[in-house]
Order: sequence, then structure tokens, then C-alpha cells
Amino acid sequence: MPEPETITTLSSCGIDFLTDFWQEKYLREYIRDGGSKMKFVTGRSGSGKTHFLRLMGSLALKENYKAVYFSAKDIWMHDFREIYVEILRQCDIMDCLKAASLCVIREMGYDPDEIPEDMKFIDYLSKNGSADPVTRREIRSQLRSLFLDDPLLDNNFALACSMLTGSILGYPTLEEQNKELLLLWLQSDRNVKLSQLRALGFYPAKITRYNARNMLRSLAEVIHMGSYSGLFVAIDDMEILISRTSLETVHYTKMKRDDTYESIRQLIDDIDSMHHLFFVYAFSRELIDNENAGLKSYQALWMRIQNEIVGERFNRFSDMIDLDRLALQEYTPEIIVAISQNLAERRSSQVSAPLDEESARALALQARTGNTGMAQLILNAMEAKNHD
Repeated sequence: MPEPETITTLSSCGIDFLTDFWQEKYLREYIRDGGSKMKFVTGRSGSGKTHFLRLMGSLALKENYKAVYFSAKDIWMHDFREIYVEILRQCDIMDCLKAASLCVIREMGYDPDEIPEDMKFIDYLSKNGSADPVTRREIRSQLRSLFLDDPLLDNNFALACSMLTGSILGYPTLEEQNKELLLLWLQSDRNVKLSQLRALGFYPAKITRYNARNMLRSLAEVIHMGSYSGLFVAIDDMEILISRTSLETVHYTKMKRDDTYESIRQLIDDIDSMHHLFFVYAFSRELIDNENAGLKSYQALWMRIQNEIVGERFNRFSDMIDLDRLALQEYTPEIIVAISQNLAERRSSQVSAPLDEESARALALQARTGNTGMAQLILNAMEAKNHD
């Protein structure tokens, strides 16, 4: 996901009707205040779904979220454990725990800024003659309060995070090999033997597709502990579920596809029990239009995501966002010209010629039919104009 300063390289022209709304209503308010939400983004090929996800990811970073983006072409979707592992990998759990450790330091009445970067908290206390048994007991108490007493955290996840945060603080001590072992368990590494963890007084179960959602809930909570606004997750290219090309690295059988739909259905049902989490799936129209293999083929899921009321105006609160419908409403000829000018400034000289208003009006009409989204139509028209 791009760093916050690169947001200027991602044009919001035209799509800001939606991105500004999501930023204000969800990133700055609902999610930051403790809510969680799932959204679905669809549209024809070339409608700008990937661009939209990356732009929202950049906005999330700017609003102090941990932002995750990946493609369903790279991660198996039928096993939620795989999704959790990828989210955990991109979030950098030790960075989250380091941020959480600052909460412990502040709760004990110290200023983290006064502690040298290369010095652990316990060493700082020792240097100042404060590392007495009472203070050490207080560190344990603070770790217990922060992690083990939090009802939103899975007990095993909480204990692992408590021990790892202790290693950051320097107390309780944790050998490097045991630290690596705990991290491997959090990452659901199949080579970890539970018997190795029992030597630490840690008796966890393996992370599987059945408890991975609890782990995700716990991760989102730990991220928020570290003074982040929350967790933003964008999953692209979900139409891979119905792809039949042999060129793809993953191929879904009917069983794996149904398992994926069931996994999404379960996440929808669990989302209200989570906090500070914004989940977005994106896919081409084929995933809706395909009656035999698409979303409509799994009624338990389709009943939860279909739009009950479709009004004349595009609904920015809708959980099913259709970028084609948004383009038809918002992309006036003036906006199309502005988008082409923005593209011309950012792309190579091969597509350097922006469109005029006459061409933009023709595109606005063309976008009402066919299989190509507005974003790609604009780019195609610019390339054609450049070759003329």
C-alpha cells in the first residue's frame, strides 16, 4: 500500500464524490469511533476498481490506519486463515506491539520520548534506580490489564501479545528463540509444534479457518491499542472465483468457491462484533451476473449483500458500490475532460493528449452500453487521439 505522501500521485478526479464521503463518514467517524464495516465494489472491466481501492488505502494511511491491499489472484480466499495471515504480515505485528508498549509506559507515569530509542524501558528504569520489585510487578499488571483483561481479544492471542510486548519493554524477559516461536504461531506457521509453546506456559490451539476471524478481531483491537485509527483491508480481483482460464495461478472448484462464499457470509455476520475494521471486496460485474457460479448461486450470502432498495440517485451509504452507475451519474463531459487532463499529466507521452468536450460527450454516451468501464474508455480514447 502506498505511503501517505504518495497520495498526490493517485488521482481522485471524478471518484472523489465517493472517496471524500468514505473518508469523512467512515475513516474519520464511524470506523475510528469503534464501528466496523464491510463494503463491496463492482463494475465492468476498466471501471477503476483497483485505482479506487488503492486510493482509499492511501487515504486510510493518511488518516492513521493500518492499510492492507492484496489480490485474490495471489491469496486463497476459501480459507480465512490465509486471509488473516496475509493481513497480519502486511500490518507488522511487532510495530503494532511497539506502539502498544508506549501505552504501558505512559500508564506508569513515564514519557516515552524521554527514553533513548536504543534502550528498553526496564533498562531506563534501572539506570534511574527505579527497577525495583514493585515497579516490575506494575509492568506485569499493566500488561495483564492491556491484553489479558480485554474481552475483545482471543485469550491465546492476548497472551502471545503480552509476552512479546514484555520483550519490547525488557520485562518480563523473553529469549529471542521464544520470541520467534510466538511470532511463528501468530503467523499460523504449520511447522510450529504446540509442545514447544507449552514450555513457555503457553497452551494455544493452532490457528485455522474456524478461529481466524477471532484472530482478525484481536489484531484489529491490538492495532487500535497502538493509537492507530483502525485497520483498512482491501481485497481485489474476486472475479477469479469464476475464472476458467488456465493462465491463473489459482483455480477454484465449486467446493472451494462455495467455501469462499460461506467465509464471506460468516464475516458479514461477525462484523458487528468487531471494532475499528473496514473490509472492502472488489470484483467485476461477472461475479454478480453469472447465475450458476457467481454470488447469486450462494443464497445465504446473496441475501445479505443484495440491494433491497435501488433509488434513482447513487447511494453512497450502499454496501454494494457500482462504479459504472457512479460514473453515469457523476462523470459529466467536464469531469471526463478533467480526468483526461489529469491522466495526461501523470502518464507517458504516449497518452499525453487530453480529450476535448466533444469527445467527452461521445464517451458519456458510449459508457451506457458495452463491456468497458469509463476509466478504460477515457484511456482508450486518449491513446486513439494520440495516434491520429
